[in-house]
Amino acid sequence: MKYTPWFIRAIVILLIIIVALTSCNQEKNAGKITIGEVTRSVFYAPEYVAVAQGFFEEQGLEVDIQTTAGGDKTMAALLAGSVDIALVGAETSIYVYQQGAEDPVINFAQLTQTDGTFLFARNPEGSFDWNQLKQSTFLGQRKGGMPQMAGEFTLNKHGIHPQNDLELIQNVDFANIASAFASGTGDYVQLFEPQASIFEKEGRGKVVASFGTESGHLPYTVFMTKQSYMNDNKDVVQKFTNGLHKAQTWVDTHTAEEIAEVIKPYFKDIDPAILVSSVNRYKEQGTYATDPIIDEEEWNNLLDVMTAAGELKQRVESPTIVDNSYAEQAASNK
Repeated sequence: MKYTPWFIRAIVILLIIIVALTSCNQEKNAGKITIGEVTRSVFYAPEYVAVAQGFFEEQGLEVDIQTTAGGDKTMAALLAGSVDIALVGAETSIYVYQQGAEDPVINFAQLTQTDGTFLFARNPEGSFDWNQLKQSTFLGQRKGGMPQMAGEFTLNKHGIHPQNDLELIQNVDFANIASAFASGTGDYVQLFEPQASIFEKEGRGKVVASFGTESGHLPYTVFMTKQSYMNDNKDVVQKFTNGLHKAQTWVDTHTAEEIAEVIKPYFKDIDPAILVSSVNRYKEQGTYATDPIIDEEEWNNLLDVMTAAGELKQRVESPTIVDNSYAEQAASNK
């Protein structure tokens, strides 16, 4: 049977729509960059710090962030040219490559180095044990996406077969997962911050485990762009990476309270205390990458996770669609 991931089918449809709405001949300011982020999340704190603290501006760049909810929509926007750079899971670039793209998507700067989801239990009982998930209803993420693949990888590691040992729900759109759980769907759910902390405060259950800790280091969220854009805008890509690395260093050396204060404008509806606890939870487990380099070991772990999920035709070695030269240059700057 021919391998055709749901992800690519969705991209084809979305790409047609976006191309129809986007002028291909629009001239862009060389110093202006539009980022398409897969979601708005505390998980991406260094991105917001880079803008708010003026680290991109110092490089002569004007950066606009657009939230394009969902990996398929984000990649479709990148391929159509309506965004210059995408912030999304590295697996999306692999899916595009596997389809034989003439203009492949190249990963050039890592933002997060672990899964960002937490296992949230509606009715936690005593000390948590992974076996408690057996025969439960698990509200997971979309098939083929990193949250779901990292989740299944972790379940398998603990001797739980995702399809046989529990009722796995995967037909809820990413943007609606939290509301589905709030309305009563599922005994367990995978949640990003700050949603997990918000639900804890509302008394809907509690976080009992971290998929980021369980699945290990991998290039979970990466800045990427088309090879053609990179070829034509090497200086812009380098300046962007320089600004990002400065933000990563700033996040690494500042407290959760200080980080929360800087990114507060991006989360106006979030309780400041929740924002602090969410940032702290990610900092404590080492989620934020301290430099933009995509390590070989992390990339291989990503391939292992995708292989376990049955989403790879064959292993795609990192030099094929990873260009670390910009990250290495940025990291070497004093």
